[in-house]
Amino acid sequence: MFSGSHIAIITPFKNGKFDEQSYANLIEWQIANGTHGIVPCGTTGESATLTHTEHDRVVAFTVEVVNRRVSVIAGTGSNATAEAITRTKHAKQAGADGALLITPYYNKPTQEGLYQHYKAVAEAVDLPLILYNIEGRTSVNMKPDTIARTAKLSNVVGIKEGSGSLGQVSEIIHLCGPDFTILAGDDPLTLPMMALGAKGVITVTANVAPADMANMVNAALAGDFAKARTYHFKLAPLFKALFYETNPIPVKEAVAMMNKIDPELRLPLTPLSSENRERLRQVMKDSGLI
Repeated sequence: MFSGSHIAIITPFKNGKFDEQSYANLIEWQIANGTHGIVPCGTTGESATLTHTEHDRVVAFTVEVVNRRVSVIAGTGSNATAEAITRTKHAKQAGADGALLITPYYNKPTQEGLYQHYKAVAEAVDLPLILYNIEGRTSVNMKPDTIARTAKLSNVVGIKEGSGSLGQVSEIIHLCGPDFTILAGDDPLTLPMMALGAKGVITVTANVAPADMANMVNAALAGDFAKARTYHFKLAPLFKALFYETNPIPVKEAVAMMNKIDPELRLPLTPLSSENRERLRQVMKDSGLI
């Protein structure tokens, strides 16, 4: 259902407030450069420090600006199931095409708890749901057999898989079958995951290089892995540089270097260190982005 290069889009701020004009410009630039979908209010979008009112506004504004030209998959996850349901209901009301729900973080649910969490959301909201598994952010890995069990829920259509394990990806694809959509949750693993059968990526790197990310994914979907490898190696320095510090600190700085936003973050995130800023600037120059 959701194949291609989907951007985990940043949320620009100006003087502490959501910068709607810069955000709208980013969306237009993404669509013009071949991005297949917009994913607002994910980790890269600093969802953890948005108020509920801001979160709802970012999602609704995204739907409004996109205007059905590409898909919108709203980040609606929470470590509280009731809150995840509320955010997902809003995404449906706003007109989003789907919702991305991270596994509950901090409270470390069991595998049964993970299943029951998603089951409750799926039963409460009739909207295509994409699971999001990333143990490095949540401290819990959703295991392949739990994913396969959850995939049987009628409106659970896929997963953003960020475990970093190609073995786990292979097992998920084997257990869930071809109708369940696997999207990479780690940009450097996009190509190898697609070689296994993933349908694309929810990407940080597209914030600075949307055309190259879209071209890599398009080539892989077409079975032209030689062409896809060319883009992979072209993008590899960016894959590394955009994680010099905690995401989204470097990517916001990089987009600011392109004069598209102010590099404003919200505490507890802090600006990129001067040393890493210069390292990032060099990679951006070498990549022809500034």
